[in-house]
Amino acid sequence: MQIKRIPVLSDNYIFLLYDQEQKIAAVVDPAEAQPVLDLLKELDLELVAIFNTHHHSDHVGGNQKLIQAFPNLCVYGGKEDKGRIPGQQVFLVEGDQVSFAGRSAEVFFIPGHTKAHIAYYFPPTETTGTGELFCGDTIFAGGCGRLFEGTPTQMVDSIGKLRQLPDNTRIWCAHEYTLGNLKFAVTVDPDNEILQQRFHQVQKARSQDEATVPSLLGLERQTNPFLRWDQPALQQTANSTDSVRVFAKIRGMKDQF
Repeated sequence: MQIKRIPVLSDNYIFLLYDQEQKIAAVVDPAEAQPVLDLLKELDLELVAIFNTHHHSDHVGGNQKLIQAFPNLCVYGGKEDKGRIPGQQVFLVEGDQVSFAGRSAEVFFIPGHTKAHIAYYFPPTETTGTGELFCGDTIFAGGCGRLFEGTPTQMVDSIGKLRQLPDNTRIWCAHEYTLGNLKFAVTVDPDNEILQQRFHQVQKARSQDEATVPSLLGLERQTNPFLRWDQPALQQTANSTDSVRVFAKIRGMKDQF
């Protein structure tokens, strides 16, 4: 299974999973259809699945047009999103498995950004390989999604599930928000040298219009304040040792940043 990143809109990413031998593809969170159709034509692939993480329009906006082009494809999404994802046929819950190109992904139920958000995790196929996590708007490189429908408690529980995955998990998040996220992160975790190094690296990468997605979960655990609610530096910033209160305080600060 190979993965291509498709930049769309102002800062979204669509992810195309494909198997060149079988000539099949799946797409994660197609905000728009045409860039996907163009790449499918270029690579001579048949689209067989849409994996949606949640119902927001910048994640499902291309569903209907892709269904029209490939009527036999299957549209996946969370059970709690029933009626909100165009064309949804499969309604997934925590612990379900989905398959593509000979690989299986575990489904995580991760409410917080929305009440029905899910993620797809493809474990590594070999001990030295990377896992692939498609987590929509829950964990970003250096940040996390806003809480539109969920609570801080839900988001801490959801991120906590994903935080336990192996360090060599690639995080395919749906937006190029990394530079802005790290500008905030250094204000709440100022003595974190690894974070400072990452911030400078991302500044350089973005000045050259380079993508910063995917990220690695191991790096997020070291530098992303929204995965570090149990670290003394963040607890000091939030003036609390309670995980949910620390997270909620940092998220509130980011909302106002």
